[in-house]
Amino acid sequence: MKLKQDTRKSSTNAGAPKGRQRSRRDAREALYWILPAGLVVLFVFGYSIVSLFTQAFRYDGDWIGFENFYIVLTDSLFHTAIAHNTLLLLVVPILVACAFLFAVLLFETRRGMRFYRASVFLPYVLPIPVIAVVFGQIYQLHGALNVFLQSIGLDPIAQDWLGDPKIALGTMSTVIIWKEVGFGVILLLAHIISLPQEVFEAARIDGAGFFRMHWSVTRPQILNTIIFYTVIEAITMVSWVFNYVFVMSNGLGGPGSSTMVSELYIYRAAFQNRAPELAATAAVLLFLATLVLVVAFFRIQRKSISGTFAK
Repeated sequence: MKLKQDTRKSSTNAGAPKGRQRSRRDAREALYWILPAGLVVLFVFGYSIVSLFTQAFRYDGDWIGFENFYIVLTDSLFHTAIAHNTLLLLVVPILVACAFLFAVLLFETRRGMRFYRASVFLPYVLPIPVIAVVFGQIYQLHGALNVFLQSIGLDPIAQDWLGDPKIALGTMSTVIIWKEVGFGVILLLAHIISLPQEVFEAARIDGAGFFRMHWSVTRPQILNTIIFYTVIEAITMVSWVFNYVFVMSNGLGGPGSSTMVSELYIYRAAFQNRAPELAATAAVLLFLATLVLVVAFFRIQRKSISGTFAK
């Protein structure tokens, strides 16, 4: 009996180094396959980032330190652009709430779910310039929306949706919501469908209603996906709204500066004002802001995962 136990221990100890060697060999082989593409990505993005940071500290080829940063950070137009990007971040909770609600409704829909799912996702597939042009026509002073409102007797609600500085940014926000919510719906719906059905059946047996079940049962189980979608949309509001603003405001960020955002500020500094150094400086600041959001996402995700395992 003792001999058998010693034999098992020796075989286990002998198998462990072999398993480690095999895993190391597999990792080495995977590295060989990934290395060429990784070097290309590192060269393209690494060179661009290094060049961007270098240009931000120069003027006409001369090193000037942080002077470009001082100019950009004291520019009132840059302050306006950052303020508008910050306001657009308020759209993120609306997007997340709508995406979660629609995903739950589609999950509970038995008939025609494929049609509804395709209808919700279709706006996300359409190119942003096409959407911006179409909604630019709809939101004009004499556009389709105001014509419709006037035809049903709601003349006081009709506005110059894109021409009024007070509501122009909010008007563009509705276009962004209509475009971006489809991605979140499909993302959350795919995670909800993959959940064990026994959990929902047990919740129904315990008497949980529609809202109680999905708020207390569904939401905690897809929390990581919700956080991922939240960070993706936050990055979008900070650094991916250029196409909407450029097309719908004819590249001006108007009326006035009511729809000026950081990306349009960089574009105007580089190509209209002929100040590539200031554009590079603003781009560095935007890159750092995006990096902060990415790091925050990984930290939040790590905490949520560790909390899940702790439970």
